[in-house]
Amino acid sequence: MTNKTSVKQTFFDLWAPSYDWLFPSIVYQAIHKRLLEYVDLSNSANVLDLGCGTGKLLHRLAVNFPTLQGNGLDLSPEMISQANSRNCYPQRLKFLLGNAEEIPFENDVFDAVFNTISFLHYPHPQQVFNEVNRVLRHGGYFYLVDSYFKWQDELQYLSISPGGLKLYSPTAREKFGKEAGLNLQANYYLLGSVLLTIFTK
Repeated sequence: MTNKTSVKQTFFDLWAPSYDWLFPSIVYQAIHKRLLEYVDLSNSANVLDLGCGTGKLLHRLAVNFPTLQGNGLDLSPEMISQANSRNCYPQRLKFLLGNAEEIPFENDVFDAVFNTISFLHYPHPQQVFNEVNRVLRHGGYFYLVDSYFKWQDELQYLSISPGGLKLYSPTAREKFGKEAGLNLQANYYLLGSVLLTIFTK
């Protein structure tokens, strides 16, 4: 684990116990609701949520898709602990400790991969895309949700979080996808500056 990764893990471990009661979580829930308007899944889909936090998105997906199976992956042990303690669907949802740059699953196992408001934290974004492509089945979807300000450069670096944040334009996202073997399907603004980019394999 790199020093930057370790610092971010510590940051989110400290945040985890109160995460669902703070303002950002309320915003994230609104983003999740908008995201679902664009999600194309069968009821029995097998999905992965990278940077799952306390598991809110997977819970919402489980409600909307009654036989969906899901795995949540997060770098923070405390976030995973919170997700497991609040898991209303333990037979269908599993939450695991892990790194998005080294996804601990076999090839071609997921119908969809979700990544909401955490891609900006990753030190090696191309590696994350490569891993997403590896674990997605043919015809699967990658739903990438993160902030992007229309007035910014292709890449904007913000130092408001330990290790900094990197925000990527639609063009930069498409380039990551193409390099990994994923095809850009569409871009949609969900809420303010929060941009959803959909890829297919």
